[in-house]
Amino acid sequence: MQIFETKITVTKQDLDELNHVNNVRYVQWVQDIAKTHWETQTPSKILDAYFWVMINHFITYKSEALLNDVVTLKTYVTKSEGIRSTRVVEIINQKSNKLLAKSETTWCFMNRKTMRPTRITEDVINLFN
Repeated sequence: MQIFETKITVTKQDLDELNHVNNVRYVQWVQDIAKTHWETQTPSKILDAYFWVMINHFITYKSEALLNDVVTLKTYVTKSEGIRSTRVVEIINQKSNKLLAKSETTWCFMNRKTMRPTRITEDVINLFN
């Protein structure tokens, strides 16, 4: 299982009225890291032919992140079969190593030409193992 990571420093724009990271921002980070992982690991031939759409999304919030905290976003694919793939994202406070949130998202593999779901190819599965 291949792990992809990135770091983010919390800015004022990430905060809600309670002065911690807004829940919606966590969801945006989950989508952003999934997209970045896909785009950086995938050859253009595959990117030109396929894309992903979200089927469902579950997130558990464990702790808050505050202004100027540095958080690590860690993602990996746990399962790919048929037209579906399951991706986990962990959001961790870099300083304390505390888990702030964890998500599990099911994605559907789509053919760009037909705009229909399509079976995940072996090439794509191998990109994330």
